Amino acid sequence: MASIKVDQIRSKLARPIPYDDLSGDEHHTHQPSNLTNSEFIPLTIFDKLVDDEHKAVLYAYRPPNPSNTMLEEGLRKALSEYRQWAGRFGTDDSGRRVIKLNDEGMRLIEASADCTLDEAMPFKTSTLLSFNPIYKGIEELALVKFTRFTCGSLVLSYSSNHMVADGFLVSRFMVAWGQACRGVFDHMTAEIAKRDIIQDIVKPPYLGDDVIQHKVHFCHEFIAKIKSQASSSLSGIANGEQRTYSTCVSLAAHLWRTITRVRGLAKYQQTEMRISVNGRRRFKPRVPDDFFSNLVLWANSEDQAKDILDKPLSGTAELIHEAVAKVNDDYFKSYIDFASYTIKDEDLIPKENWSVPPWWPNLEVDCWLGFPFGEVDFGVGKPCIFMPLFHDWEGVIYLLPSFGADGGIDVYITLFQQQLDLFEKLCYCID
Repeated sequence: MASIKVDQIRSKLARPIPYDDLSGDEHHTHQPSNLTNSEFIPLTIFDKLVDDEHKAVLYAYRPPNPSNTMLEEGLRKALSEYRQWAGRFGTDDSGRRVIKLNDEGMRLIEASADCTLDEAMPFKTSTLLSFNPIYKGIEELALVKFTRFTCGSLVLSYSSNHMVADGFLVSRFMVAWGQACRGVFDHMTAEIAKRDIIQDIVKPPYLGDDVIQHKVHFCHEFIAKIKSQASSSLSGIANGEQRTYSTCVSLAAHLWRTITRVRGLAKYQQTEMRISVNGRRRFKPRVPDDFFSNLVLWANSEDQAKDILDKPLSGTAELIHEAVAKVNDDYFKSYIDFASYTIKDEDLIPKENWSVPPWWPNLEVDCWLGFPFGEVDFGVGKPCIFMPLFHDWEGVIYLLPSFGADGGIDVYITLFQQQLDLFEKLCYCID
């Protein structure tokens, strides 16, 4: 594995292409936006639940791949429809925080690496950090960074403010960007975004500098075993098939047990797992997939460490499943009523000055198994790598469909370096 040096070439703003300039495009079949530069979109109560910070993802493409010029042109087309990403935060006359649709643009950074992609893999933490667009102190709501390798491979890093939209909408925007580069585009209407409440933590045994990101691959056969064991308490047949807990619930239960053992939590230590729940499929009637906003609440499961380790996996899976099931149409609508008439904006501002930002002794699970991130095609095929970029919050788990030949699921988890060896020994154990 080579030492990688990344040099920034240039940084500029990519602004939306005016609709008049697109009207002659034979592939541009949708109608112009009725939004003007003076308009804004207020943040919703869901937007205010999430942190005012960026979340980043990484794609890698081997040659041949599109030029930076082609990618930028496609990005500008995509931004003409997804104008929120090219806007800026501001306030309205009442002092409420809003997204100004002023088309000021998204930050675009071009960089080069002094080695091949294969020489840089597997990525070190320092390498992942070099890919990550620096968003601290900037006003742009989204950034993208192209890193070119000597072999011609491309790493594309995308970072966007979580308050503008959730992961589901980011995945759709990325697909639309790829379609724009290929001369295809699906029209999206505009709506809003979110934010999340952080709880008090128990002090972890290590420092924030010790946090690393680790990847685990689970093949189809292993996932089937996990689901079978997690669902062992279920009985009966639904829709002609034996009932099972979902892949997300089953894997979350297995990982919760594994990490609880790795952390060595005291027997009676309470530990919580929260899983993001997409409200689009929970509302009745169902909210369209092209609703542009955050529409996520969290399902929270809590148990003592000894119970997670002592009871069968099916017991933990049931706990998670019941928590997810409660975040339904009634729950989302109840939250809307509660937030609209009870919560003030200042109540949702996250805590500041965290010296070490971990979830210890808790966990956060972001399940991206149903998101179309893997369909991002700029005209050269699907990416060879897709992953979340590194963020030094210990205890964050991402579940992604694997891009490997055997399929399966890739799990990206942040944990302390000192506990990596034990985690690797235990993560494939089913008892």
